[in-house]
Formats: sequence, C-alpha cells, structure tokens
Amino acid sequence: MLLPSERAKDIGASPIRSLLPHAYEAKKNGKHIFHLNIGQPDIATPTNALERVANLKESIVSYGPSEGLPALRTKVAEYYDKFDADIDQENVYVTTGASEAILFTLLATCDNHDEVIIPEPFYANYLGFAHLTNVNIVPITTDLESKFSLPAPSEFEKLVTSKTKAIFLCNPTNPTGQMYTAAQLEELMAIVKKYNLYLIVDEVYREFCYDHAFTSVLSFKGVDEHVVVIDSISKVFSSCGARVGYLISKNESFLQAVNKYAQLRLCPPYFGQQLALACYDEADKYIAEAKEEYMLRREELYAQLNSIPNVKCYKPMAAFYNIAELPVDDAEKFCKWLLTDFEYKGSTVMLAPANGFYFTKNLGKQQVRIAYILNREDLKSAMECLKVALEQYPG
Repeated sequence: MLLPSERAKDIGASPIRSLLPHAYEAKKNGKHIFHLNIGQPDIATPTNALERVANLKESIVSYGPSEGLPALRTKVAEYYDKFDADIDQENVYVTTGASEAILFTLLATCDNHDEVIIPEPFYANYLGFAHLTNVNIVPITTDLESKFSLPAPSEFEKLVTSKTKAIFLCNPTNPTGQMYTAAQLEELMAIVKKYNLYLIVDEVYREFCYDHAFTSVLSFKGVDEHVVVIDSISKVFSSCGARVGYLISKNESFLQAVNKYAQLRLCPPYFGQQLALACYDEADKYIAEAKEEYMLRREELYAQLNSIPNVKCYKPMAAFYNIAELPVDDAEKFCKWLLTDFEYKGSTVMLAPANGFYFTKNLGKQQVRIAYILNREDLKSAMECLKVALEQYPG
C-alpha cells in the first residue's frame, strides 16, 4: 500500500469537524441536529451583496491581481478608519479567507522551528497551520475560573527565547469569547518592541464586542514594523463560504514577502471579492442588527447553561462562543455519544470538544465550545436537549 507522508499522518483532525461522520450518520437516520459546534452564523448574508453577485455579467472570469481587487482593498482601508487604523490600500492584501492569511503570515514571519507564543485555548486551525509551516507553538495557558483572561505581560516575557518570532492573539477570541483591552494590548506592545517581535492579531470578531469598545492593534503608534492583523468577512457579514479574508500591515518588507506567496496561488476568489465589495456598502446598519441579535443570544445561552446542574460557565464579553465545563468524564466521548446514542424529541445537539483547542495535553477534557449562532428558540431547544442528555449520559 502506498502511504501518505509523515507530515500528513502527524497533523491532527479538526475538533470542530472531527465528529462530522457521526453527524452525517445521525441525519441519515432521521435525527435533527442543533449545530453549535461551528461558527457558521444563521443570520442572512447582506441582500445587496447576494444581488451584486447574482447580477454580474462577466463573460470571462479571469485572473485578478494577486494582492486582491484595488476597489476592495480601498474599501477595507476606509472601513478601518472607524478603528483609528490610518491605513491605505497598499497595507491590505486580500486572501482566500482568514485561513490563507494565517498561513501567509506564518510563512512570511517565521523560519523552520521558530516559536510563536499563543494564549490557549486558541482557534484549533492555528495548530494546523503551525504544523504545515514548521512553526513551534509555545502556549500560555488561560483558564475558565478567570474567564480566560489574558495573563500578565511578565508571564509572556518569561516565554521569550532566541527562537521567539511573534506573539499571536485572537481578539476577540475564538473559542472563549474573551476580549483584550487597549491597556493589555499596550503592555504586550512593550514586549514586542523590547524583543523585536511581531504581534499578530486575528481581529475577525472585532464587531461583536458587548461590554467594552474594541481596540485594533493597528491604532497604536510607533509599532508599524511589528503589527500584523488578520481579518475576514466570514463572521461579520455571515459570508463564510465566500472565502475572503485580509492581511493588514504597515510593514513593507513583510508585505513584500506575502506578495511572493500570493503570486504562487495567483489570486483570491473573484466572486467572493465582488460579494465583499457590496457588504461594505451598507455595513453599519447590518452590523448593528447582527450585534444586537448576538447579544440576545448570549443572554439566552448564559441563562440556559446556568439552569443546568453542575455546569460551569461564564458570560463571554465578545464574539459568539462560550466554553462550558460539563459534569462528564470525557467531553469528546460525550459529544460523540450525543450523535450516536442520544436523542430527545427527535433531536440532539452537536458541540465541539474543547480539548482540541488546547495545546497542552489533558487540558479541557471536560469542556466544550458552544457557538451561539442559532436563533434564540433553537438555542433554548438545544439547551433543553443538553440538559436531558447530561441526565442520561452513563459517563
């Protein structure tokens, strides 16, 4: 038998999608599934954006610029004015989703076996892209008891070595729903300047901050060489399948390196970019309505989780995720059991085991990540399912 590469064998399965075969089987058997495992919002994509794509009259869909359509790059730069970013078109590179932006960033900032410090738990795909690029992740652990608050700057500084190239944050965070303040970011800026590091920040969820105003790292002065921002239309405009993301930086040498990788893949998706262009035309109204809905869903989920005996949770500050600790022996086994052996009123709930969001072994074993991306009625039904499942689960 011809076997795959060792690299392919070593990369882990996505904790967000690893249980999908069991979900497919459950659906085949007629079971309804409340999907709280993945950040796919059920809020409609902007109507004007869908209409723009539907009405395109091109006779040939040709290659575009590797760095993205100039009109879209300009729109994104103008959009970031609201965050005091002071960027222009030249600072924005369009990518095939935030995923490609992460990949390009690691390739352009790190050599083999360089180190990147990341608070854990973190978005699981960071681990996959680090594996592909031979970058070593150095985790700094946060915990549910502190609502996954950012560790003190001194804790970050303890982890800096001669191989450290970057501190990598997600702000607001996936999977925890935590948000880092301007003061916390400023303290990290001092560290990246002191040790000449990059500060890479995934700001995909920036519009969904409920308790405090969001601060973009692009707004800080005197750190242009250090800052790289990752962005996307997937969450803010409920357009995950468009596969349009961005890399934003004022570091010219970094962008020149990114350009080489961008040219290798030729260009980002044309139709996705056209959809993105229209999304920004009526952005303020759309975002305000989506944010209000997520705030209501946050309250609903928090209330429901608090009504279930022995479940530990907290109220997230931002994004649309929450990590909860369940009274089970193993959350991964429990999540699989929900799909294979349980149903309530013809339904079950699909969750993401949280251990896959940790780098450190044996952490998050009783935790799950819940994405509150369903309407409030469905959220309530899903939590009713979860409550009954916890009463019946043999473990």
